[in-house]
Amino acid sequence: MMNDNNTQMIALGMGCFWSPDALFGQLAGITRTRVGFAGGTTDNPPRSGHAGDHTEMVEIEFDPAVARLETILNLFWNNHNPANINNYRDRLYNSLILYRDEAQLSVIQEVMNNRGEQGKGVPETECMPYTVFYPAEDRHQKYFLKRYPDAIAKLRTLFPTEDELTRATLAARLNGIAKGFANMDQIIHEIRTWKISHEEQEEIIDLIKQIKW
Repeated sequence: MMNDNNTQMIALGMGCFWSPDALFGQLAGITRTRVGFAGGTTDNPPRSGHAGDHTEMVEIEFDPAVARLETILNLFWNNHNPANINNYRDRLYNSLILYRDEAQLSVIQEVMNNRGEQGKGVPETECMPYTVFYPAEDRHQKYFLKRYPDAIAKLRTLFPTEDELTRATLAARLNGIAKGFANMDQIIHEIRTWKISHEEQEEIIDLIKQIKW
């Protein structure tokens, strides 16, 4: 539903991946999100339970012309404490960034240094190059949205498969509403800026207005 040209990818670990999926999914400029496991060495880890030495992460696709990486990173660090994530001691819940290229790493380092200069402390976040990402089970994708059966039933008319639903920009936005990070007026306003026809915009808006939350 959105133009995928010139998008970038980054993966972030900041504790249990359910809330980060909703936190970033509601942000304009984020085109897709999915949750899974990455950052470790275990091959083909189980997708439920403890995933070897991997970390729970949200993988984000974004349009840097709308959602700057700096904005995403500040949202990331403003919403968790890297030094003490939920008092867990293993890597499942870890403050971790998987960057895609040297340009992203340069931005990450700049934002970290800026936060230190601002008196916020340089974040104790591990940064690693992206290698592989193992998607979590379907029940973990858009977790908060799936608490609302009527919302899912209506979205199935647009996204009949689990993969289509997981990858949908609209599902990411509504997951943000389900968690309380966004509101319907905000999402409707954004939909009217999407690069689709006016008729398609209004059909989507009419559909989501009918959701019983």
